Amino acid sequence: MTTPAATAVSEIELRFPGVDRDLAGTVTLPGGAGPFPAAVLVSGSGPVDRDSNAPRLAIDSTRQLAHALARAGIATLRYDKRGVGQSRLLRDGATEGRNGWMRVGLFDNADDVAAAFTALAARPDVRAGQLFLVGHSEGAILVTIAAARMADAATGPRPAAVVLLAGAARPGDAVLRRQAGMLAPTLPAPVRGLLKLLRTDLVRQVGRNHDKIRATSTDIARVGGARLNAKWFREYLGYDPRADLARLRIPVLAVTGSKDLQVDPADLAAIAEIVPGPVQTWLAPEVTHMLRTQPGPPSLRAYKEEVRRPVDPGLLDRVATWLTDQAPAS
Repeated sequence: MTTPAATAVSEIELRFPGVDRDLAGTVTLPGGAGPFPAAVLVSGSGPVDRDSNAPRLAIDSTRQLAHALARAGIATLRYDKRGVGQSRLLRDGATEGRNGWMRVGLFDNADDVAAAFTALAARPDVRAGQLFLVGHSEGAILVTIAAARMADAATGPRPAAVVLLAGAARPGDAVLRRQAGMLAPTLPAPVRGLLKLLRTDLVRQVGRNHDKIRATSTDIARVGGARLNAKWFREYLGYDPRADLARLRIPVLAVTGSKDLQVDPADLAAIAEIVPGPVQTWLAPEVTHMLRTQPGPPSLRAYKEEVRRPVDPGLLDRVATWLTDQAPAS
């Protein structure tokens, strides 16, 4: 959805520091005179920057979403995660070094969503009462946590609506076990053959690794020969989003692709049942976890090819139209 007065897009760099982090992001503004309705955009898991780009996979979804929303007259703030890009993780007053993101937990990330929301709400070019949260994958979990916390807060800004893109409605350990089961058939044939030869059940192995992670106590740990952000995994494995979804009495849009291997599209129905506020769900046809369409069978191996194409225009339009409906002109 594009409004004639909102075709020009401008961007402003923004920093919002805290005691244990110094976050950097980009405010994207529509053309014309503000104040504008506005949204914080939250990326998925891992070392992703404000555009949802990781070192080996340039997903670019939040940048494309920011520009689509700006063309629809909605301002946005997207930001680098702690220890990624220009954002810094601070420990004892000093900047954490390389791979600082690995020391950050799930609930630290949720704190940063709230900090970004507060920073956006303080700007004179955004419209109080028409502020939103939009999250993809882990970002959908984070905005659920943040929105539920803000709903219970005595003071401070609160979101008027939430968008969950590929948002799960089951505990983290169940999500990861399902992912293992869905991804196993898409592995290269030699890998599948080796697993069969070794009589290795991938889902069962993932469960064993979860037990090892739960037994750790440090921010970073080595499990199964791999160095992991153990704090994040411990918190994610034990987190059940259903309790926080049940606290959302504001409008919610939940969108998951029909070919999403990482989040069960059936969770859309669960979200609709759990959330007490007005809910709209959409099963995006042919769309994968990368928010792109995939004409063939979904496969993790196709991600690098998928991200060369733009985010599905229908998905961008659905989100922009729904948010515009939540922000009637004053």
